Amino acid sequence: MRRREFLKTAAAFGAGALTLRAGLWTASAVAETANQARLIVVFLRGAVDGLNVVPPHGEAAYYQARPAIALAQPAVLDLDGHFGLHPALSSLTPLWRERSLAFVQACGSPDPTRSHFDAQDYMESATPGVKSTPDGWLNRLLAAIPGPHRPTDAINLGPVVPRILAGRIPVANLPMGRGAARPLPLDRPLIEQNFARLYQGGDVLSRAFQEGYQARQKLLSELNADMLAADNGAPHPDQAFAQSCDRLGRLMARDPSIKVAFAALGGWDTHVNQGASEGQLANHLRPLGEGLMSLVRALGPAYRHCAIVVMSEFGRTVRENGNGGTDHGHANVMWVAGGPIRGGKVYGAWPGLQEDNLYQRRDLAVTTDFRTVLSAIIRRHLRLGSSAARSILPGFTAPGGSIDELIAV
Repeated sequence: MRRREFLKTAAAFGAGALTLRAGLWTASAVAETANQARLIVVFLRGAVDGLNVVPPHGEAAYYQARPAIALAQPAVLDLDGHFGLHPALSSLTPLWRERSLAFVQACGSPDPTRSHFDAQDYMESATPGVKSTPDGWLNRLLAAIPGPHRPTDAINLGPVVPRILAGRIPVANLPMGRGAARPLPLDRPLIEQNFARLYQGGDVLSRAFQEGYQARQKLLSELNADMLAADNGAPHPDQAFAQSCDRLGRLMARDPSIKVAFAALGGWDTHVNQGASEGQLANHLRPLGEGLMSLVRALGPAYRHCAIVVMSEFGRTVRENGNGGTDHGHANVMWVAGGPIRGGKVYGAWPGLQEDNLYQRRDLAVTTDFRTVLSAIIRRHLRLGSSAARSILPGFTAPGGSIDELIAV
């Protein structure tokens, strides 16, 4: 093996960027996880338009500000008489009817930035306005969970560890789509044996290799079994997210030691030709909703113990622009689903869309700090307590109140 190939293979198993395989699930994994609560986070990069995801169709100002892209009332899936759901998300209506899906409107970061890069960084570190935070809040959450920490405690759907999972606790990467089981050079028996011999010690690099190798072995055998079963009806490329969600759900259903999962999806920066009930936004929302339902179905009974959060860095302007789209805004809508969720309700204090009520007279105002929702999940769903919540969300103290009611205990 050439030195360059050797170094590339070693880098693939470096700490903080573990590429995983799926695994052999045993009864011992079930026995050692008394607390079955899990958390799945989906981040919509690019700032999704929350005003068209959960439109306030009962408010005249919504239609006045968006003559071309507002969702016509016959098309909106009514939720409570004032708010509705984008019709492209009709696949999620069973969750709303069974009251395991809720939305928090006018939710977001108190930081005023309209930069995608900064806003995503603040949402993933959970320290708005502070760029020096070294780790992500999901990694701090992993550190707060009692017990030994293994690389497969957390799974990231993607090629590299994102900001939200960066930190001292190892994290497993599971590529989306068919790339999840793509062979690596290390899978060749001779190379595998030589690496195992080289990194059999107790130093940092050896431990990183051993953890990555064990996690990869654990994940791939299950992936191979799943793919063999699905070969008869291979999904189309635009179904890659649903396929990945289905796979993730099956992994989590089999192994309760997987406590956290994360996925990020792009394409939500709709400055031009956003569309209304059809168009660019609808074309992104439809596979998102179908993917989330694939996840719920694959989780099966484990859904009772899961909280699923869908978030984005900020919202869009209330008024449509001259290009049939929307620009960078402020508040957005956060989605929360799962067995412990008191759903069938839109939470949060709604400030209204009249110009005098808008943030800087152009955007939906933030009335619920996104960390309020995260704190409720940490304290009431994951049952890590107020002290842990403060360490995971530094500098933030949850105000309590109606958002706590989102989580059943």
